[in-house]
Amino acid sequence: MDPVNILCVKWGTKYGPEYVNKLHSMVQRNMSRPYRFVCLTDDETGIDPAIETFALPPIGIPEFDAATGWTRLHGWLKVTVFAVPLYDLTGPTLFLDVDIVITGALDEFFDPPGDFIVIKEWDKRDETGNTSVFRFTAGAHAALIADLAKSLDTVQRDYRNEQEFVTSWFSRQGKISYWPKSWCVSFKRHCMHRGIMGFFKPARIPEGAKVVVFHGKPNPPDAIIGRSGKWYRRVLPVDWVRELWR
Repeated sequence: MDPVNILCVKWGTKYGPEYVNKLHSMVQRNMSRPYRFVCLTDDETGIDPAIETFALPPIGIPEFDAATGWTRLHGWLKVTVFAVPLYDLTGPTLFLDVDIVITGALDEFFDPPGDFIVIKEWDKRDETGNTSVFRFTAGAHAALIADLAKSLDTVQRDYRNEQEFVTSWFSRQGKISYWPKSWCVSFKRHCMHRGIMGFFKPARIPEGAKVVVFHGKPNPPDAIIGRSGKWYRRVLPVDWVRELWR
């Protein structure tokens, strides 16, 4: 069986190297097929030497090549994973955000057919996906970068963030599909108990979940100690995050 790719991006100072190292460890415990684990980063300090690291690839757009990203909006540089070539990576590639907790086997993410498979954004009715977990073929989507380069100002005006542009682009190509709903869940929306029950019961893992996405606040280390990060949301300490995020 040919190896597949597991890919993540870390740049700037929002997430330290421990996020990459813990992600690598979680993947090791939840993948049975052969794979390469690769991190694209602007600073490999503290990242486990067992992890393959490459610099964020240049894509010919000055704002991105200078690692400033969406200069007027969000600064994430995940769109650089669509660079062609993407170093020596080819074939099926599963992108994972570094601030997730893996709760089940990942092998099945490589089974469904499709050009671009992503989480369906939970609070949107349109085609928007959440790019915390998506699969694509490395080196196969040069047109996305070309379209972004020739219309950067328009894109920045029309799209609130990077994932909206990426999922809209694949939707217009007729190449988007979505993971089964149970596979990727939101910590805030699906794991935490609603209303007053959140004051008495800690967050749980929904049945069938393979990945828990931490978007906004709290982050995994916050959930471990019961820190919400928001005055209006109570989070009790979550033992399963402590056990799995390592």
